[in-house]
Amino acid sequence: MNLSSQRFDTIASNYVTSEVHGVSPTIARLHEVLGDERFESVLDVACGAGHFGLSFSGRAEHLTAVDPSPRMRDAVRALAAERQLTVDTVDARAEALPFPDGTFDVTLCRLAAHHFTDVAKAISEMNRVTRPGGPIAIIDLQGSDDPAADALNHEIELLHDPTHVRSYRESDWKESLVGSGLSFELHSGQLEFPGGLSVARWCEISVSGAEAEAKIRSLLKGASPTTLSAIGIHTHDDEYYLSIRSILIIARKPP
Repeated sequence: MNLSSQRFDTIASNYVTSEVHGVSPTIARLHEVLGDERFESVLDVACGAGHFGLSFSGRAEHLTAVDPSPRMRDAVRALAAERQLTVDTVDARAEALPFPDGTFDVTLCRLAAHHFTDVAKAISEMNRVTRPGGPIAIIDLQGSDDPAADALNHEIELLHDPTHVRSYRESDWKESLVGSGLSFELHSGQLEFPGGLSVARWCEISVSGAEAEAKIRSLLKGASPTTLSAIGIHTHDDEYYLSIRSILIIARKPP
């Protein structure tokens, strides 16, 4: 088990109750885009507590959830049982999915790609295991085109979670997707928590620790209002709130 898997093993229960992970306007947006489309089989890659995949209950017959963290897989099964749903769980990384080509009607991945060691490989694997014509939906943190804002965002994300690799910009996603053989549409500037999640709660969910939280607050205090706004952070009553800027990618395999 790698460092990221070990870390998520210790905080799995937090992801079950997390406001950011449990409810998302971006998930709702995806379902709107998909319309009445129904699916036989759904794969949720790097599933965490499984909120994304379980949102397809009622429009999909079978759900498979993949995560390298044993306790995250336990959390998915528990959450599914609580909702009287069934799910198959598999121990695997996004970069090496243990399924035959074209196994699933739709493949999902939410708030995980910023942890991947090789995003291009993960996209290739999701593409491989999805059936022709099937959608691949990715929701992830979005980097900023403003260099100062992007640098600040990267620094606080690393303090928040040391397994963070990168919040990719729209241009980065385009670069990764071009040449994949997939058609795709990008919905930038989504907000996972429009009302704003306090820094205190943000750090509590990921067990960042008091020292990291203090450093995050210090960095935010030294940033300009323009920079904070560029990464979706506002202040109220001496607290900082994050709206969790994200991008929704909907790619499709050719039929």
